[in-house]
Amino acid sequence: MKLDPFLTKACRLARSRKYESAIRMLEPEVNRYHGSFHYYYILGASCLYTGDFGGALTYFKLAHDVKSREPLAILGLAALFLRRGEMERAVDYYLDILEIDEKNRIAAKALKLIRKQAGTDTLASWVEAGNLPSLYPPIPFTGFSMKEILIGAAILTAVFCITFGSLIKSRVIPNPFNPRGARQDIAAFSLTSEDRMAPVQTGGAYRYILTRVQALETYDRALSLFTNYRDEAARIYLNRILESNAAESLKNRARIIISYMEVPGFDTFRRGDNISYAEAVVDPILYNDVHIIWRGMATNIVTTDSGTSFDFLVGYDTRKTLEGIVPVIFSHAISLNPERPLEVLGRIIPASPDGPIQLKGISIHQSGRLEQ
Repeated sequence: MKLDPFLTKACRLARSRKYESAIRMLEPEVNRYHGSFHYYYILGASCLYTGDFGGALTYFKLAHDVKSREPLAILGLAALFLRRGEMERAVDYYLDILEIDEKNRIAAKALKLIRKQAGTDTLASWVEAGNLPSLYPPIPFTGFSMKEILIGAAILTAVFCITFGSLIKSRVIPNPFNPRGARQDIAAFSLTSEDRMAPVQTGGAYRYILTRVQALETYDRALSLFTNYRDEAARIYLNRILESNAAESLKNRARIIISYMEVPGFDTFRRGDNISYAEAVVDPILYNDVHIIWRGMATNIVTTDSGTSFDFLVGYDTRKTLEGIVPVIFSHAISLNPERPLEVLGRIIPASPDGPIQLKGISIHQSGRLEQ
């Protein structure tokens, strides 16, 4: 796992079982690392191992909000609910983990234990005896220290010299826990001096009217977000460009950027960039083709060989508040349980410039824990 120097130091403290030191180091930096999965997870795991279960629950929930399909955070939440004796919620979490990673040993071990001891007091005694840490999620390995790297490099250089020198550099194994770096080769999307001289056009009717400065700032902001894989946030700025009096040169570059954008999954979607239903219905054109994840219930489900459609009751997953009803269309048949809440990952499609919206379905997620 590759982290910045600060989180690397905190992670190594935790791996050395100096959990209190790691917590003291991390807690003052909560604003600096707002929205960081790695920060929340390391702090949550440190709290868990010290017995601060309230703190662990808080930070594991924050980590889970950032990456809802990352097994590490879910393992932490499952262990906490198992400790409380809330077996149904713990089982739901463990099943979710195995759905994501069918070879996860901790989740498999926990479910085997729960099944074996179901309906008895043995499991509670097992927890009280101090055995629960065997089901705690691990503190991630951050790699070797600089000293260890230098010693290893010197030995490898002496032994393999020229023959294997190039191989040493090429043996870099990607780790799913790593955040992606910034996109490369974006020079083609940068504005030329000519583009910056005339970023807007005069005459015509447009949805948004931008000044010269606003047009350049909007495009530059979109490019910055796209560079850092924040495609959904970037798409909003690019939509503003496309529906404005921005020059055709800016619009053409905006269309090229859009063509390189990726369709997110539940595991890659950035929850911090999620658009609410209330925002989307105010100005549907601005959010055209932007991906979202909304919770709710499905009704009027119709499934054929060519796909599935339903009316999505947005916000009704708690069965208390209905934010709105949105038609959802999947181009392939999917399985839905209308009695359980669900999350829909979809793309916003405006039905009209100022009218209702619908969603082009990408994926759904249904789990018993969404009912909690």
